Amino acid sequence: MMYPDYPDIVTVPQLQKMLGISRGLAYKLVRENEIHGIKIGNALRVPKVNVINYVLSDGEHGEAVI
Repeated sequence: MMYPDYPDIVTVPQLQKMLGISRGLAYKLVRENEIHGIKIGNALRVPKVNVINYVLSDGEHGEAVI
């Protein structure tokens, strides 16, 4: 299982750590729907499964390569 130490829904700082990216890039990936996030009030949350799909994709906008 990928990212077993993270909850099922992650924050932007957690997303940054998971992917080793900057805050700006994390928001850009969500804004451009490379990784699908959910806005809850003023907070942005990302289902971990969406992060995993992004990692497994081959630059195909979230389509997993298996």
